[in-house]
Amino acid sequence: MKKIILMLFTCSIAIIDCKAQSKIGANYIHEIECLGSELDGSVTLKSWGKGKNRNDALEQAKKEAINAVLFTGIRNGKQECESRPLLNAPNIRENKADYFNNFFKDDGDYKKFTSNKDESFGKKEKEKGRDGDVMYGYVIRVMRSDLKKQMITDGILNN
Repeated sequence: MKKIILMLFTCSIAIIDCKAQSKIGANYIHEIECLGSELDGSVTLKSWGKGKNRNDALEQAKKEAINAVLFTGIRNGKQECESRPLLNAPNIRENKADYFNNFFKDDGDYKKFTSNKDESFGKKEKEKGRDGDVMYGYVIRVMRSDLKKQMITDGILNN
């Protein structure tokens, strides 16, 4: 009797474990990936965006790419991209919250520094989450040198 109970318990754990693994993909965090850098001071990144539709996801992917260049740096992909963030002062995002909230708002200035014209070279990847939102992978070009100049002009980055 003990063997049967132990066997049932083991099988139920195995089934539960297999089921949990199938849900992980929907919550996977995608990181920004360097695809290359250009001679004009721009970097080409693979960025992921999540939204109710494809356009929302594209805008989110652009914001994520700019956020990585400004605050977190690029750690994945090719080594050509500058891995250090442009702004490495502690708590700069919080200290300049008014500026960055305005910068990243819908139709904000962040759009001046991104392009997805390289998209034809990349495969559009799509995932659907449990919340109904879709997640797309985009090839985004960030004009890093222009972004740096803007941060200096706006007094966010010291020369």
